[in-house]
Amino acid sequence: MVGLGTLINVACIAAGGLVGLLCRGAITQRLQQALLRSCGVAVMFVGIAGTLEKMLTASLAADGTIALASGGTMMMVVCLAAGTVLGEALDLDACFEDLGVWLREKTGSSGDARFVDGFVTASLTVSIGAMAIVGSIQDGLAGDYSTLMLKGALDAIIVCAMAASMGRGCLFSALPVGVLQGSMTALATLLHPIMTEAALANLSLVGSMLVFCVGVNLIWPRTFKPANMLPSVVIAVVYALIAQAVA
Repeated sequence: MVGLGTLINVACIAAGGLVGLLCRGAITQRLQQALLRSCGVAVMFVGIAGTLEKMLTASLAADGTIALASGGTMMMVVCLAAGTVLGEALDLDACFEDLGVWLREKTGSSGDARFVDGFVTASLTVSIGAMAIVGSIQDGLAGDYSTLMLKGALDAIIVCAMAASMGRGCLFSALPVGVLQGSMTALATLLHPIMTEAALANLSLVGSMLVFCVGVNLIWPRTFKPANMLPSVVIAVVYALIAQAVA
């Protein structure tokens, strides 16, 4: 069934969020803050691992030692700079916050001061990344939902921990995931030709850096505006396509 992967992913996020909310009542404020910081560290290292995986390559030297070389630096700088300029012009961060405020009012959560922060932070954490793109295309073209099922399991753990410390706003991160991944699944036939190996590598590198920024914000709030950096992911794909056309 096409689209089943996104449904599973959304269900996993909702289930993880509900478990986190149920556990929240038994967790003290001090423990909630500690849990939030531990989530921040975990998310930061997820971003670091994904970035280094795409930047570093290992090669065997003549003397038998393994040498590491880094790449993609220019692409990373160009995409992040251009994407941030575009994102700031569009002010996507404000759009996410406005959506969070609307959801807070519609769900009767006006008294929840952390609702918007929880929604924005959790949404950016589970929506950014190559697994969402690749998994959605696989689901749309072949009905293969295995990648999105794995992503759903990971998202459930992350959202569970976030919901326990930031509240019910995290639960609604299932909405942008459903819309974004569902749209990519529906457009899989159109997206497949442009999602080359190089494009996916660029997307994964830049997306992982944005995940790192989300992790930093969990420990030091408002350090970055990851939503305003989201166009960098699109520019990373365009960058790969241009490089391939010029080569």
